[in-house]
Amino acid sequence: MDDDALLAEQVAYYRAGAAEYDRPYAEREELRELLTVVDELPVRGDVLELACGTGQWTPRLAARARSVTAVDVAGEVLALARARAASPTVEFVQADLFEWQPPRRYDTVFFAFWLSHVPPRRLPGFWNTVAAALAPGGKAIFIDDGPAVAEEEEVLTGLPAPAALRRLGDGSEYRIVKVFHDARALTGDLAARGWSVRVRPVAGNYVGVAEPPPPDGGTGRGALPAG
Repeated sequence: MDDDALLAEQVAYYRAGAAEYDRPYAEREELRELLTVVDELPVRGDVLELACGTGQWTPRLAARARSVTAVDVAGEVLALARARAASPTVEFVQADLFEWQPPRRYDTVFFAFWLSHVPPRRLPGFWNTVAAALAPGGKAIFIDDGPAVAEEEEVLTGLPAPAALRRLGDGSEYRIVKVFHDARALTGDLAARGWSVRVRPVAGNYVGVAEPPPPDGGTGRGALPAG
């Protein structure tokens, strides 16, 4: 089993479970509080939101942005996102993020709970895509589960990428990619790629703000100061 098959099963999970996607936000206060973190982040200008899901984050981004382009592979969750974030400044695009290339540059690239679904061998290409999507001076902003959240998942071994088992209300089971990045390790990895980055833990999750390496191939500035 290669990670293509695992990723296909991941897409099937989110398509089949679209109606259940928002349940954690209704049941977990810490997730609702995490949504408000967007108001403190440097979201500006034209925003590209990757893996927008049902649009939980999209209205908050739209409130800070000139425009939002929200992308997801699953039409079922996009239908819910369109209803939640109907706005003339928001455009929704259905596309596979491992194949899609942004047609333009953006001031902000945002993704919440997506980085953990990217297989490790695909991370270099993913970060290259994010860098290419950013306009000069633009920033990538990302939010995801930290290692502490792994205790809440049924972690699987022996697969081509770190994975977890998810169950839907009808009893069906799906394997998804799930990588619990440590904030310090993620900071070091991005700094080694030439990014200027700050990643901070937030109640079991992490929030990152990063700027890509300069286009001349310089080494960048490494880790940004805390604060």
